[in-house]
Parts: sequence; C-alpha cells; structure tokens
Amino acid sequence: MYLYPIWIRLWHLINALLIIVLIVTGISMQYTDRQDYILVVGFARAVKWHNIAAILLSGNYIIFIVGNILTGNGRYYRIRKENFISDLGKQLKYYSLGMFRGEKHPFPVTLDQKFNPLQKLSYVLAMYLAFPLLIISGLGLLFPETVISRFLGINGLILTDILHITMGFSLSIFMVIHIYTCTLGARPASLFKSMLSGYHENENNLD
Repeated sequence: MYLYPIWIRLWHLINALLIIVLIVTGISMQYTDRQDYILVVGFARAVKWHNIAAILLSGNYIIFIVGNILTGNGRYYRIRKENFISDLGKQLKYYSLGMFRGEKHPFPVTLDQKFNPLQKLSYVLAMYLAFPLLIISGLGLLFPETVISRFLGINGLILTDILHITMGFSLSIFMVIHIYTCTLGARPASLFKSMLSGYHENENNLD
C-alpha cells in the first residue's frame, strides 16, 4: 500500500535530523562545563546551531500542519470517541502479550487506518500538544522580552525554560520509543524501508 507520499517522507527525514541536532546541542548547553562529556561542542556554538535548527524545525512543523490540512493525511490523526478506550486496551494487550504469542495485530494498517489507537494517541499528543508548546516556549527563550515577567509569583522566564526542557525531554523519549516501535513491522526493517519507498508492507505480504 502506498501510504507515505513524498512530502511526508521528506518532512519526516528533515524532522528527524533537526531533532537530533536539537538533542545534541541541547545536552551540550546543559553540560557545557563538563570537558569530558562527548557531546559538548562549546556553549556558543551549541546555542547558535540550536537556534538555527529550532527555526528550521518550526518551519518544517508549519509544512506538516498545512500538508495535513491540504491533503488527506490529516484524517489519520482524528480520534473518534467511539470504542477508543477499549481499542487502546486491545492495543496495549497486544504489545504486552499478543505479539509475543504470535497473535495477529488487532488493528492492521489499511488505507483508511494508518495508525493503531495507541500510535494515534501518542502522535496527537506529540504533534499537536508537545510540538506547539516546545516551539512557543523556544520562541519565548529566543525573545525573552515577550515572556510575562511573573506568573503565580514565579519568574516567567524560568517557567518558560522549564516548559521548554520538559517538552524537549518528552519528545526525545517519544523519538526513542518511536524508533523501537518501527522495528515491529512485518519485518524489523519494513517500516524504515517504507519511509524510503512510500509503500507499507503488511504481514500478509510475507512469504
């Protein structure tokens, strides 16, 4: 099945590369005083490349949103309330037990259903909640004069920094889990190949 058009594949590749740059530079800024830390690239250089990658990531995110609006890809992120909780339970049961017993996937990929319920929930939280908060808080740190001075008695810039770090850490964890779940396709490399060819390989295609 042709599920991943060229714009999605290019967006996905650029997004992954930029997030890696942001993780490396972000960690380098946190541990800039550790000369023995392998990821340290120098504070000034880390800040420069972190800002450049962040601006590019924001532009890439706009492409994602506009692309979802103008194409049919946006429908894959719509959560329908009917049976959603029970479907989540089925998917969790499959990941925790079913796949180790060789059971069939409860929600196989189709042209109308690209994500299983757990994927859909995690992608919606990542792309429509964490990403906007990461970008907004990042802009606040880049332009501190736009941040409110205090909120509930706490310095607004500190709260913005905490929000930015929290969202960055959450998306980093999401990326690690995402890479792992991408090995759970018909073959360990199937989903990675899909991002190159655009075609999804179902378990039914296996010899």
